[in-house]
Amino acid sequence: MPKAYVFTQYGGPETEALVDQDRPSPGPGELLVAVRAAGVNPVDSKQRTGYQRPGQQPRAVPAVFGNEAAGVVEEVGEGVTGFAVGDEVFGNPVAGAFAEYVLLPVAVTAHKPADVSFTDAAALPVAAATAYDGVRQLDLPAGSTLLVTGAGGGVGVSVVQIARAEGLNVIGVASAGKKDLVESLGAVHVPSGPDFVSGVRAVAPDGVDAVYDVVGGEVLEAASVLVADRTKLITAGGKDIVARLGGSPVARARTAAVLDQVARLVADGKLDPLVTQTFPLERAGEALRTVEEGHTRGKVVIEVAI
Repeated sequence: MPKAYVFTQYGGPETEALVDQDRPSPGPGELLVAVRAAGVNPVDSKQRTGYQRPGQQPRAVPAVFGNEAAGVVEEVGEGVTGFAVGDEVFGNPVAGAFAEYVLLPVAVTAHKPADVSFTDAAALPVAAATAYDGVRQLDLPAGSTLLVTGAGGGVGVSVVQIARAEGLNVIGVASAGKKDLVESLGAVHVPSGPDFVSGVRAVAPDGVDAVYDVVGGEVLEAASVLVADRTKLITAGGKDIVARLGGSPVARARTAAVLDQVARLVADGKLDPLVTQTFPLERAGEALRTVEEGHTRGKVVIEVAI
């Protein structure tokens, strides 16, 4: 039977297990996909503890981990057009990506370009798409200065690259150990820590034109003082406090069109998802711990053996 990595109840890592599950069947508007790679994100372990986005229903357990997948279409559901068996695709699964087979709704599934690997494609539906949506939301003219917090993580590295491709100047806040990474992407690095605001002011004495926060909490609070126009303060990490600061959450489009756009950026050499670590499905727990610790450079992906 196909394998999947699940949490059997809400709680900590002790609830995780690699299990056998029935091969799912696609419903109307869905694709059955044989997974080749699945991206790992901070939200994965949060969902295990019971986190859910506003409007979401609690997931029935056991629940499969993972929110982004790339693979090959095995079956198409009723009413599906534009996709066929054998197509290479990527997108956001119906119910978990850490598995040998997943269901992808066509509304958030795109064709994988031939020159983009499955591993890179699996890093796009959450991290890179979130980065793309936020940069589009800010709508800054070329030459503007954007501050990115958490610039060395999975979302942050994509924000930096997409912003640079739009002609923006970028200041990236990240740990000292990620200085070389941030600078290699074309951003000015400022070390993270309690006094990072002073570091930013040393580079941009008059503040910045916009802030794209990926961290939330005290980092978002501190970064907010650096931008005069709070409508240009957005966050993918501090949605609970950003309204009080005068900013807003990243407005996610969650469409196949956005996935097409980010894949094209990768194919054109303008965006590298920077997958720095890969794990087999059998070691999905290690992959989750790596991301859960919060010090990942770039993106972590699970590769599923054919």
